[in-house]
Amino acid sequence: MCGIVGYIGNKNCIPILIEGLKRLEYRGYDSAGIGIINSEECKVVKTKGKVADLEKLLYNENLSANLGIGHTRWATHGEPSIENAHPHMNNDKTLFIIHNGIIENYASLKKGLINEGYKFLSETDTEVLAHLIDHYLKLKNNLFQAVRYALNEVEGTYGIAVIYKEEPDKIVVARKGSPLVIGIGKNENFIASDVNALITYTSQVVYLEDGDIAEVYKDHFHAKNIHDEEIIKEIHEVDMSVDEITKGGYPHFMLKEIMEQPESIYNSMRGRLLYEEGISKLGGLQGYEDRIANSDRIIISACGTSWHAGLVGEYMLEQYAGIPVEVEYASEFRYRRPIITPKDTVIFISQSGETADTLASLREAKKKGALCLGICNVVGSSIARESDAGVYIHAGPEIGVASTKAFTSQLVVLSLITLLLARKKNMNLQDGQEIIKEMQSLTKKVEKILKLNDEIKTIADIYSDCKNFLYLGRGYHFPVALEGALKLKEISYIHAEGYPAAEMKHGPIALIDENMPVVFLAMKDSVYEKVLSNIQEVKARKGRILAIVNEDDDHIEKIVDHVIRIPKTIDMLQPILSVIPLQLLAYHIAVKKGLNVDQPRNLAKSVTVE
Repeated sequence: MCGIVGYIGNKNCIPILIEGLKRLEYRGYDSAGIGIINSEECKVVKTKGKVADLEKLLYNENLSANLGIGHTRWATHGEPSIENAHPHMNNDKTLFIIHNGIIENYASLKKGLINEGYKFLSETDTEVLAHLIDHYLKLKNNLFQAVRYALNEVEGTYGIAVIYKEEPDKIVVARKGSPLVIGIGKNENFIASDVNALITYTSQVVYLEDGDIAEVYKDHFHAKNIHDEEIIKEIHEVDMSVDEITKGGYPHFMLKEIMEQPESIYNSMRGRLLYEEGISKLGGLQGYEDRIANSDRIIISACGTSWHAGLVGEYMLEQYAGIPVEVEYASEFRYRRPIITPKDTVIFISQSGETADTLASLREAKKKGALCLGICNVVGSSIARESDAGVYIHAGPEIGVASTKAFTSQLVVLSLITLLLARKKNMNLQDGQEIIKEMQSLTKKVEKILKLNDEIKTIADIYSDCKNFLYLGRGYHFPVALEGALKLKEISYIHAEGYPAAEMKHGPIALIDENMPVVFLAMKDSVYEKVLSNIQEVKARKGRILAIVNEDDDHIEKIVDHVIRIPKTIDMLQPILSVIPLQLLAYHIAVKKGLNVDQPRNLAKSVTVE
């Protein structure tokens, strides 16, 4: 879940490692460190805190080396501390390792190593791996083979990079369940957990697959699998610029990404709408359209914000395509022995394409013969590679931990899939064309909503001291209520809950008083009158009400405290518009509270461990 960078070449690695770690800060972390090896010394420098703190320490060290690895840690085993920060070392401090993932059998391995005389300085599972590799080094006298033998004893997940004083011409890397890439340069090579860390230096990368182990030298790399068999790796060209991962004048990545949504939404549908035929064209599903349309059932598996997108997709697909849909938390789906058949289609949604639970669910569904589709943002990610087919959302890099533009792009892609399947089944041409017209109008409607930024900021200032929020919606807007509440929780640390509005009277209504803000999603749709009744129930109990309404609604403002007016579209697309004010509301409340919006505490962008 944290960040890995490494360098081998002719340059001083320290500035490269620091810049790479800064590029990975968005992933979330609580400590940072680097390890270097040169002809004179092996050195580890690490700190509890931010990369900026690490940079200050290094400034005073006056170090230089052509080989090094760096890491930002998100605590799993052991609290955030200098001792638990990476890199970890063997006892004679000649071998350094950084690691993302979780070693599940670390306790039994640690017990055996202690019996052999190894001393442990940290509480981490990673230090166990350092000593286990050292154990095999003494037997094999070869770093690559020592890593390979050690990993054959490991249960769990890992993305690792290892350097060793006696073999200073290489970095040994390995992957199982935690992403890792090699960056190819000219007389220099790089490693990282995310291509964002590399694009300043190279656009050529090699994606490691589960079970791959590689020796990375400054002028070449050599890959095998964990069984010591040679494998050939393809070099990919990354289509990404440095400008895409900088703030571009905005105070935070999150605000930049909210404001990028006209472009990201357009990119998600660009070239995919065929108006004359009233249908969408999705190259990633080509050859599978009929099988999907004839599925007995569609299952959507995801986590967090992507799960909320899946809930909206359930409403879309059942209404228009007439296919039964179930939406599952991937973390539960993978463990509850789900009944899956070859007649099912399972859609896996993940911004990063590396979400551990979602990836495990994909592998389980494939074993049972289901058609597996991926909806991802990151090209070349594990879910994208392992799915039978899929669709990229093309939202561009999303750096802010709290997902915004990826969510709306996921909804666009689910709309495209719905249109494709509906037209394959029973939707007529005219209805298909009407959906396309509405999709093509989304960009300008989003631009109009974003012009409300200052108005929403004023409302956010009023509510920033509240301790609890309730978000209510019905139909398509129940998942939007969940997503709005999640955004507020993630970045402002205010307790918030999303509910179907009709469920309020089955418990949450007990919480409502003059101190409880209630956010209603009150669009003029088929359940509008029902939502009005729910608003009256809250008003009767002195609740403070903020309503997201359509522009032509001149009634609700008379009965609520604040309104935010947004353009109207068809029901299936309205969540793409109605969620944006909730993103801005959460953002401005968090800023007002002085919080770190892009890197909220305890959270990581890409959840690659259970």
